[in-house]
Amino acid sequence: MTLTIFEEFVPVLTSLSDAEIEDPQAVQRLRMASERVGARHVEMIYAPFDHINTSARVVIVGMTPGRFQAANALRAARKALLEGRTVAEAAAAAKTFASFSGEPMRTNLVRMLDLIGVGQWLGLASTASLWSDKGDLVHFTSALRYPVFVDGQNWSGQPDMVKTPALRGWLEAYTGQELRALSDAVIVPLGPKVAAAMQALAAQGLVDGRRILEGLPHPSGANAERIAFFLGDKAAERCSTKTNTAALSRAKADLTARVDSLTKP
Repeated sequence: MTLTIFEEFVPVLTSLSDAEIEDPQAVQRLRMASERVGARHVEMIYAPFDHINTSARVVIVGMTPGRFQAANALRAARKALLEGRTVAEAAAAAKTFASFSGEPMRTNLVRMLDLIGVGQWLGLASTASLWSDKGDLVHFTSALRYPVFVDGQNWSGQPDMVKTPALRGWLEAYTGQELRALSDAVIVPLGPKVAAAMQALAAQGLVDGRRILEGLPHPSGANAERIAFFLGDKAAERCSTKTNTAALSRAKADLTARVDSLTKP
């Protein structure tokens, strides 16, 4: 595992003040790139999301770390380094502390992963154990691995990361190479924008498209009805017209078949 970028930022990480950690996007010393995209100012800052769990068999991919996640990672890295822990230990501590673990999203995601057979494929009673004693089997990352901000705000999908050259470059250079080191893992993109990014990486040969489990509803509470239908908790006739139940049914059948195929030689 290469931690070259983390090592370059060690002097900055150990000298950050509490105020700088609370608003990392404003810290010039953390800025990695800055671009104009039309009339918008897009910048990427450093936060310690470099650690790669090379034993992972499942990779959960979000959009990009936000300001809150960045602050948590910076705080954990600073603490670990000042305690005298190694670069590898500090990087792992920062990633573990800051990664996706929100309870409602996690519960929804666990249920959907179990439903399509991921738990069974891993030999687990439930994928819930990926957040406890089987954490060695999961890796958390983001399509844009380092925090990206647009006009000072958390990036939420626009400009498009696949169609915008600067963002596409960050996607391929960081997350593309990261996932290349996890070639045996299945990839679970959270949401259609992340799924599109993973397919773009597959087109570049950086990931195996057959291992992208695309089609799960995003596990956030905003998708409550789609999740409920996918899980069988709500019948199609009770769903609003905003929920495409036919497409969700096809996605569930396809995902179940694809996970089942992973168990076959």
